[in-house]
Amino acid sequence: MLAEPFHSMVDVRCSGAAVERVAAHLGTTLPVRGWAAGPAEVSGCTAIWLGPDEWLVNSPFVSPADLEAGLREALDGEGAAVDVSAQRTTIRLRGAHARDVLETGCAIDLHPRAFPAGSAAVTTLGRAGVVLLALDDEGTDYRILVRSSFAGYLAEWLFDAAAEWHIEPGTG
Repeated sequence: MLAEPFHSMVDVRCSGAAVERVAAHLGTTLPVRGWAAGPAEVSGCTAIWLGPDEWLVNSPFVSPADLEAGLREALDGEGAAVDVSAQRTTIRLRGAHARDVLETGCAIDLHPRAFPAGSAAVTTLGRAGVVLLALDDEGTDYRILVRSSFAGYLAEWLFDAAAEWHIEPGTG
């Protein structure tokens, strides 16, 4: 488990033609479930589906102000883009027992046939609300977006959950 570098995050709400304009700006489709990543040479952004007309767009390469401004321009007044970068911290959990650790406190089915690479879910982990992303098809690599105020609690919870498999921090 490790904290990932800062990611700019912008919540986008839109529908209709604005969805296509935002997708063109990002260089990827806005998914109707799960997440999709745009090419790094365009924006390096990831769009995570949160609901019928809502996505969380994040990037480690674009400043929060530039990400929000670009999305607002693409929306052309037909939706909303709000910088929520300070709201969440990103935790990366990977290793042979990553799925096992998550399953001790997550009610969704994380087996790769139900939650393959490209899947995303807004759920609870421990008692913290998170956005969970599957990064591979083996159940060994996940990205967890958690509210900054819950990050310390969740890290402690993950260390405690990993103890069952005799995993020490930093050993995978």
